[in-house]
Amino acid sequence: MRVYGPNGAALASAPATARRTAGGSFSVSEQETPRNATAASSLRAISTLDALMALQGVEDPTERKKRAVAKGRNALDVLDKLKLAMLDGSVDGPTLARLKVAADGLTDDSGDPGLDSVLSEINLRVAVELAKSGSR
Repeated sequence: MRVYGPNGAALASAPATARRTAGGSFSVSEQETPRNATAASSLRAISTLDALMALQGVEDPTERKKRAVAKGRNALDVLDKLKLAMLDGSVDGPTLARLKVAADGLTDDSGDPGLDSVLSEINLRVAVELAKSGSR
């Protein structure tokens, strides 16, 4: 990216001291740069990465509530399929396996006491159905 001044000319140009000489001799500059400058910049990059990772771990309360609602609806759907299978007389293993999977996330805290109460009631119903089927 070039930076142009008000008259349109490029401001960035190579410094005159950086040019090579035809003799090819090596010389050490008198000005020393601190050796820990690269270590400090790498530490700064690591701390920035840690901060980004920490921010990704922070959950938004609305997202947590949405996930809890989705888990509750999924459990209710599987319970409804189990009810229909019981009425047909054809309770199968995959439905019970889905019910076990649906029960896994129901005990997580959503941040809403009313929603947590409903989810605990759904979890109780799932536990009763699994106990009745003997697969708990």
